Amino acid sequence: MIDWDDVRYFLAIARGGSVRAAAERLRVNHSTVLRRIAQLEERLGAHMFDKLPTGYRLTDAGEEVLELAVEMEASSNRLETRVFGRDQSVRGLLRVTLAPTLATHLLMPDFADFARLHPEIEMELLSIDEPVNLTNREADVAIRVVYDRNALPLNLHGLKGPELFGGVYMSRDLLAAWRAGTPDRIRWIVKNNIGIPDWAREGEVPVAEVPFRTTDAEAQIAAVRQGLGMATLPCFVGDGDPLLARAPGADLHMHGTLWLLTEGETRKTKRVRLFTEFVSRRLAAYAPLLAGLTASSD
Repeated sequence: MIDWDDVRYFLAIARGGSVRAAAERLRVNHSTVLRRIAQLEERLGAHMFDKLPTGYRLTDAGEEVLELAVEMEASSNRLETRVFGRDQSVRGLLRVTLAPTLATHLLMPDFADFARLHPEIEMELLSIDEPVNLTNREADVAIRVVYDRNALPLNLHGLKGPELFGGVYMSRDLLAAWRAGTPDRIRWIVKNNIGIPDWAREGEVPVAEVPFRTTDAEAQIAAVRQGLGMATLPCFVGDGDPLLARAPGADLHMHGTLWLLTEGETRKTKRVRLFTEFVSRRLAAYAPLLAGLTASSD
């Protein structure tokens, strides 16, 4: 029996012309694409592609499979649409955990859209910085910034999202004042007991020796907006705030990759599947903002 997932990988290469293009389209690594194609070729007993210097070209057998694969895709889309329509009335509790900054400054409008689409799903947001144990069913879905994919527990199922970058930001008024000559040094706004990072002193804007300390991210952001100094903030926060601007000469820093994580059988429930697919699409659309590619020039 042919696995539809293998056919999806076949279509991705046929349309993109390379394993790299297919991997990017499906948001997986190269080895996964090659493994899936090898499985399909073994099941069909035919070679699907010729590898050329310019990319992958369909063989005669591949051309025949392409026509049938497109029909399978259309049938799958029709089936998904019908099932999705029934899922509009799905009921139950959906617990989602994520960092407060992600909830407040990025995804809350999307959560509102999802709640309007599915009014019978009871959503509970665990908006905290500490990791929540999915194995113990403390939450159904976790949206996390992951620094090392290999550190993820093996029992968790993940949908990989965009990479998340941060930059150094200050208020536009403070930036204008610094350019005018007062003050000549800017405070660094830090969270908890974290000190001023060494690399902060290498930027174009001189850093004052005395920092301004806060206990949480929201207070830190508020302090930056009030012109108390500059701080490292996620790009989706800094670039999305009209009162803030990037500090001159400061580089962007990668914070990690966003992942949608679920555990075991939980991910198979309708409400969890609908939510993860919905948020995954929204995160993909936010990729430029998350990567710091939407900032206006000052």
